[in-house]
Amino acid sequence: MHSSMGKQAVEWLAAAATDPQACKREWDHGRGTALLAAGRYWDVLSVPDRLGLLALDILWREPLKVPGPTLVDVTAGRVGFFLPPDPVSEWVGCGVRHVGRGSWVAVPPPYRPAGRLEWLVPPDGTGALHAPGPLERALRRATGTLAVLAPVSAEPADW
Repeated sequence: MHSSMGKQAVEWLAAAATDPQACKREWDHGRGTALLAAGRYWDVLSVPDRLGLLALDILWREPLKVPGPTLVDVTAGRVGFFLPPDPVSEWVGCGVRHVGRGSWVAVPPPYRPAGRLEWLVPPDGTGALHAPGPLERALRRATGTLAVLAPVSAEPADW
């Protein structure tokens, strides 16, 4: 049904479910998303979609480096980057939310979109995640670019 890499990705993702078998059944036959616990195998950094898409674009430019698993919620307009669990890290930014231990994340199967959720970069099953350093740098660059494109201040400029 799925390629071996796809099967590995399913196993890897389902491991974060309370009941991995039920999770896989839900993906195959149910509504298509499963609630997975953050903070055990991964955390999710959720950012506004314009920022997230731009940051992902910057990460793709790194030769030989495939970005870690990245999910988009098209309805909420948010992009989620899967990164190693880190209960103490502080991610600060406008609209940036760090989702860790004690939180649940709705996740589609790695092989297809489900409703409003879609993988921009599906997990590859190896457990590869975003490295916090490069992700932070990409988000900083993207923030700078967006600030240039969209001046925050609506004050009339005095010439």
